[in-house]
Amino acid sequence: MANRMSDDLKARIENVLGNYHEPYLDTDLQSARVMRSLEVDGGLVTMEIDLGFACGDYGQKLAEALRDRVEDLDGVERADVTVGFTIQPREVQGQLKRLNNVSNIIAVASAKGGVGKSTVAANLALAMAADGASVGLLDADIYGPSQPRMMGVSDRAKAENKDTIIPNVAHGLQTMSIGYLIDQDSPAILRGPMVTSALQQMLFQTAWDQLDTLVIDLPPGTGDIQLTLSQKIPVSGAIVVTTPQDLSLIDARKGIEMFNKVNVPVLGVIENMSTHVCSNCGHEEAIFGAGGGQQLADDYGVDLIAQLPLDISIRENADSGHPSVVADPTSSASQAYFQAARRTGARLAQQKKDYADKFPNIKVENS
Repeated sequence: MANRMSDDLKARIENVLGNYHEPYLDTDLQSARVMRSLEVDGGLVTMEIDLGFACGDYGQKLAEALRDRVEDLDGVERADVTVGFTIQPREVQGQLKRLNNVSNIIAVASAKGGVGKSTVAANLALAMAADGASVGLLDADIYGPSQPRMMGVSDRAKAENKDTIIPNVAHGLQTMSIGYLIDQDSPAILRGPMVTSALQQMLFQTAWDQLDTLVIDLPPGTGDIQLTLSQKIPVSGAIVVTTPQDLSLIDARKGIEMFNKVNVPVLGVIENMSTHVCSNCGHEEAIFGAGGGQQLADDYGVDLIAQLPLDISIRENADSGHPSVVADPTSSASQAYFQAARRTGARLAQQKKDYADKFPNIKVENS
């Protein structure tokens, strides 16, 4: 009898999850299969939820919302609900092997300069880290590295040994850039093969320390760096950054097409500089047009991850070496980055898992 009552209560709790639409995963919690454990002991319910993406204080808010709903059920005296996350490795393109100590790589691309891609990449990485993930940031722009300035790092990278570079840590991120390896005012005068070699060295010879996610800030275009990324670097997903105006959208389409051709899943589109709010009167205006990012996402069947504002504080914070997420985490601009980071993490969590490490290496020898 007790078992039957327990099973009935479990079924009703599962129904609660089935009726709770989780905004970042964009599905109900039952369909998302996020419940890791559920125990019923008389009127005491203990439930553990694993969202699969870094969730920060949102996890606590979700736990409280679910607890209230479960405690409203007949027969429940108290519900202990825990919401956390485990970031699992996801499939990468082709037969590439994942990097040691790096679970997932997310490429942030624009295919066009001037749309604020590096600022977006930095704040996305910082938001993921603030939400509890272990995150790295690789500046893949060999000719115009901007992350050292944005991260407020002027130190040269140090060598652990002749084959390994120690990443510079900034605001909790493990970071690497060609800007750490050459003089600040010196141009990187490199031809195509040397550019791709420099990228591979920074990626494969950096001593990354157990990263859940490595965010790669790609340079504009669809050239050597992007080709190397698609052919030799195991990428779990990509984000394409654009502004609403037609000129940006033309190049953003090229970026999505590039990732589609090399079998890198596009997690979504971020529309940057979506609207501007006047700091004097509060008037909001779409100065670069409206609806472009949504149309692009609809055309390719991907999500519009975020529409980020054009705000003077974002530029000021980036120039000072303290991007918005760390300079003013409660501001509306920073909250938009947190939303974007969680949606990005949620889309990644919905990709196929990488089971390559689960299978033993098989060696066939002649006897």
